[in-house]
Amino acid sequence: MNHKDDAEIINSLKTAKGQIDGILKMIDEERYCIDISKQIIAVQSLLKKANMKILKNHMHSCVVSGIMEGKGDEKIDEILYILDKYLDRT
Repeated sequence: MNHKDDAEIINSLKTAKGQIDGILKMIDEERYCIDISKQIIAVQSLLKKANMKILKNHMHSCVVSGIMEGKGDEKIDEILYILDKYLDRT
């Protein structure tokens, strides 16, 4: 990964961590369930964004290298595994 992507991913994950801490506090304070749910959705969005950047970098580096080294099928299987999990088709 390049430094810019690393920084963006780390920033997204740190923001998500902060939001999760906020959600836990909301639960302790017995805040309105819909407000808590909205915050959970926001965290999920940040995590998806970070994950997509990681996968994009993986495809542009590891998958390309794997194909050039004759390990394309293995790298494609890895991506398919992640897509199955991402699409919740476990």
